[in-house]
Amino acid sequence: MLLYLLKALHIIGFVAWFAGLFYLVRIFVYHAEAKDKPVLERDILIRQYIVMENRVYKLIANPAMMFTISCGVGMLVLNPNYLTFGWMHIKLTLLIGLILYQLYCKKIMLELAKNENKNTSLQFRILNEVPTLFLIGIVLLAAFKTNINAFYIFGSMVVIAILFYIIVRRYKTYREKNQKQI
Repeated sequence: MLLYLLKALHIIGFVAWFAGLFYLVRIFVYHAEAKDKPVLERDILIRQYIVMENRVYKLIANPAMMFTISCGVGMLVLNPNYLTFGWMHIKLTLLIGLILYQLYCKKIMLELAKNENKNTSLQFRILNEVPTLFLIGIVLLAAFKTNINAFYIFGSMVVIAILFYIIVRRYKTYREKNQKQI
């Protein structure tokens, strides 16, 4: 029964974690766009975005990450047999990648606060899709376990990454076209 409780809490935790990561990088998009605003508006917006970034990171993303990992470790302690499966090794590798992504977001936050980050809003829009790739890979591995080949998971992630890139590029073109009409 405890294993099922930990699974449920693990799912709740990773939903909150991903929500925090998606929201954080979306704020980065707005932060980058604020740099093009008139000085007074830019200064007000950037101050607010720095506050929002810190709150999302410290109050949502970080606690949710720690909660998710704690529940996952708890499940592994209750069922160490999971560690003998290849799908779990891939899932844990993706988890490490996701943690590194979050740490990279922290680095970006600090650079934005010091006005040292030069990424564009388009680059942040693309960066915002990275957790989706992790999410797809991790959920497919957890759902299918040994019934799915790792090749298909990584192949799916690459195809989806390419599609996201195309969509983001088209959206940028669409926005630029509409801004010129205004």
